[in-house]
Amino acid sequence: MEENPWITNSSEMVYESPWIKITKHDVLNPANKTATYSVVHFKGLAIGILALDNELNTWLVGQWRYPVNEYSWEIPEGGGALDVEPVESAKRELKEETGIIAKNYTEIMRMHLSNSATDELAIIYIATGLSFENAEPEESEVLQLKKIPLNEAYQWVMEGKITDAITVAAVLKTKILLEKGLLNLK
Repeated sequence: MEENPWITNSSEMVYESPWIKITKHDVLNPANKTATYSVVHFKGLAIGILALDNELNTWLVGQWRYPVNEYSWEIPEGGGALDVEPVESAKRELKEETGIIAKNYTEIMRMHLSNSATDELAIIYIATGLSFENAEPEESEVLQLKKIPLNEAYQWVMEGKITDAITVAAVLKTKILLEKGLLNLK
């Protein structure tokens, strides 16, 4: 049953910005009934970086997230252009938001963030071998930086204090990799 049961009869682009495109599709759904399915296409990648030092501390970025109208604690994240190697975007975002330069980047996962409505793909890295410079946030970013133990970030995830999908996935996967001895921090 891994074949596509949806039939697209027509498609119309209804909105476009430099970051997204929204398309309305007139379809026959799997029950063979007419329906409308709108899809948000992202023109870049979502990149997340969980920086870890040798004492298993990490850095979270706090900022107001307009779409959900809430303050959010997250690992450093941002967009990556499709014509740039994702790890290069990760290096740029980590430096920009935290001032951290990492010697090592390990990709730990790829995930679709909301595949019922978007095609956004996130790539998540663990960064190690850290050195520190000044952060260079974008002019639209008002960021707060917090260094905390990974176990505390895990508690924040479990308590619902962290709700950002990329951060939740990164913290949980990193904790599991560490517990199973599958992550080399050197």
